[in-house]
Amino acid sequence: MKKFLFDCGTRDQTASIGLLVLRVSTGLMMLLGHGVDKLKGFGAMSEKFPVPSFFPLKYMSPQISLMATIGAEVVAASLLVLGLATRPAAFVLAFTMVVAAFDIHGADPFGKKELALMYLVAATVILLAGAGKFSLDARIFKDGKRRRW
Repeated sequence: MKKFLFDCGTRDQTASIGLLVLRVSTGLMMLLGHGVDKLKGFGAMSEKFPVPSFFPLKYMSPQISLMATIGAEVVAASLLVLGLATRPAAFVLAFTMVVAAFDIHGADPFGKKELALMYLVAATVILLAGAGKFSLDARIFKDGKRRRW
């Protein structure tokens, strides 16, 4: 379980610097550009926040949908910045962006869903590559041997 949650992926210096920049920039942009605004405007947004239209998420109330989105955009984005439980956090963020791009903005023009797709690409790269050497995951899960895939 520890390896599943905290495996940092590569420990290569150059790749880890790239992953650090990607993690921190993606996490901060999501947190500050989207999550904090939703958190502050919870009362105003809670009654009319969009609910996904596919099973089983279509049974959520607008308040629960907003709380789930805030969880992804605040909690998961913060975990990405720290590099803690990075892969599960990236999965949550990627799932949220799939819902945003293909369901909530599914009928909108490409320009409207482009931002969600960009966050989806970044979250998918982090999910596949891991947090890298410069993360809390690397401190928690000390992998002595180089993994072979």
